[in-house]
Amino acid sequence: MAQQRIEVPMLDMADEVDELWDELQEAIQRVLRSGRFIMGPDVRAFEEEAAKYLGVRHTIAVNSCTDALVIALRAMGIGPGDEVITTPFTFFATAEAVSQVGATPVFVDIDPETFNIDPRLIEDKINERTKAILPVHLYGQAAEMDEIMAIAVKYNLKVLEDVAQAMGAEYKGRKLGTIGNAGAFSFFPSKPLGAYGDGGMIATNDDEIAEISRMLRMHGAKKKYYNEVLGYNSRLDTLQAAILRVKLPHLDRWIELRRRGAAAYGDALCGVPGITLPIERPERKHVYHQYTIRVAAGRRDEVQRKLAECGVQTMVYYPVPVHLLPVYRSVNGRLPVAEKAASEVLSLPIWPQMGTEEIDFVARSIRSVIR
Repeated sequence: MAQQRIEVPMLDMADEVDELWDELQEAIQRVLRSGRFIMGPDVRAFEEEAAKYLGVRHTIAVNSCTDALVIALRAMGIGPGDEVITTPFTFFATAEAVSQVGATPVFVDIDPETFNIDPRLIEDKINERTKAILPVHLYGQAAEMDEIMAIAVKYNLKVLEDVAQAMGAEYKGRKLGTIGNAGAFSFFPSKPLGAYGDGGMIATNDDEIAEISRMLRMHGAKKKYYNEVLGYNSRLDTLQAAILRVKLPHLDRWIELRRRGAAAYGDALCGVPGITLPIERPERKHVYHQYTIRVAAGRRDEVQRKLAECGVQTMVYYPVPVHLLPVYRSVNGRLPVAEKAASEVLSLPIWPQMGTEEIDFVARSIRSVIR
């Protein structure tokens, strides 16, 4: 008997909004009645609460993770003529931020199991122009931070963590974004902690990085109208800060629900031929921003198309590694592990409130299209 068809989107935020409706309404009305829509008191309150959650001295709220990356790089002193070692298997903004400050991204291939930068390949790319390493904690799992930090110490390099997909994830008991010199976070709506619009944040224990970052987000001024350097207009809206304050206390519970969903996928898809399931390395807490499988034998696009016909939405993050995009193609060689991953990865629907029925339907659909 054919299974009953249901539509499963990549992400459904309706249950979250329903769950928090009264709290959200109260927070939004508080901001509206205050009339303080830019850098209002909720922004500072959110920064303090986020710093406490992460266990870090400073958080600086900005208007996107892209700006968090750019501002943090500048606050670390990265600029024209410098090189920053990073991964090619990430969203374009990671490398774009390096280029925006005048530096050059140098791409290193990835670990085929975690999709994160392979630290064993980093030292070969270091030269006198290298000033920083920019690991990305892709899909919500930590990069190999012990090895990366050891290399950074050895060569006196800065480390900026791209935590866009991994708020709340841990490496050996430490929250990601607090291990390097700074971390850059995203509050894009789909992220583990998402606003209802754009938003980002820098986290750091370095007082100087924090001071410079706060100055850069406000047009390069510590005091209004007394601008010291060229900066940015990069402020988290007070409304978004108020929404994030409502959501932050629920983050750990939502992460556990994501992890439960990932475990259910693992049980349901174990043994499917041609499918490689995501792994979670020891001593890490994966937050499963994405549950990403690999589909071998050149069948990924076919499987994605057939799943869409079944009613299951999936996404490919990312179909083209950054080093093969036109902006960077001429300055980097081939990176075969990242290129193979880009041809095989397929992210399945996952969100905290996703039900067992939906997970079972996705798993049965995959089994039905892979024979």
